Amino acid sequence: MVGYKEKWSYAWSSINFKKILAVGLILLIAVLIYLPFFFDTIEQREGPVFNDFILNLIPATNVSNFVFAIIWSMAALTIVRCIQHPTIFIVFLWGFVLMSLSRMVSISLFPLNPPIGLIELKDPLSNTFYGSKFITKDLFYSGHTASQVLMFFCLRKQSDKRLTFIASILVGILVLIQHVHYTIDVVMAPILTYVVYLLAKKITSNALKSLPNLKV
Repeated sequence: MVGYKEKWSYAWSSINFKKILAVGLILLIAVLIYLPFFFDTIEQREGPVFNDFILNLIPATNVSNFVFAIIWSMAALTIVRCIQHPTIFIVFLWGFVLMSLSRMVSISLFPLNPPIGLIELKDPLSNTFYGSKFITKDLFYSGHTASQVLMFFCLRKQSDKRLTFIASILVGILVLIQHVHYTIDVVMAPILTYVVYLLAKKITSNALKSLPNLKV
């Protein structure tokens, strides 16, 4: 069985892989630097409050610990798989960049005020990039749900897919329970993330084709 070091050495021998990896990392760094400024800007805007009949049926409850236990557990799994498989890493990298950019666009186009009864969902790791202020208006579409769905699309082992599939459903339900998202934010997340995933696959296709000895 080929180890991860051999796989990365083989991938690194491809110029196409190195180019698309470098561009993806540069864009990722740029996005992460810009995020605090973006979120600070959207927090200053006003928008409508939806009368979400599903949220109206759910008493707002703080489930932050469950949300982030799932998110960071799946993130750890994905990091391990990305280390083991360069092809997974490069698709996930571009998927994450495109997901972040697409959310900036969708949030900018659809300014919304947060749901009634929202309970702060705080996490010390993600707040490094969001800033110290709690963000309430990064609504359409749900990044918490989308990140789990992106992991589901990118990972290859059936056991990993089952875990991330369950995680996607649970996170989607939990953010509704905490009233940090509208139902439409969660429902649209898998659909838009699938589009993002297809774009990531398209962008990285030449790099992946240059690695015929690695399973995509």
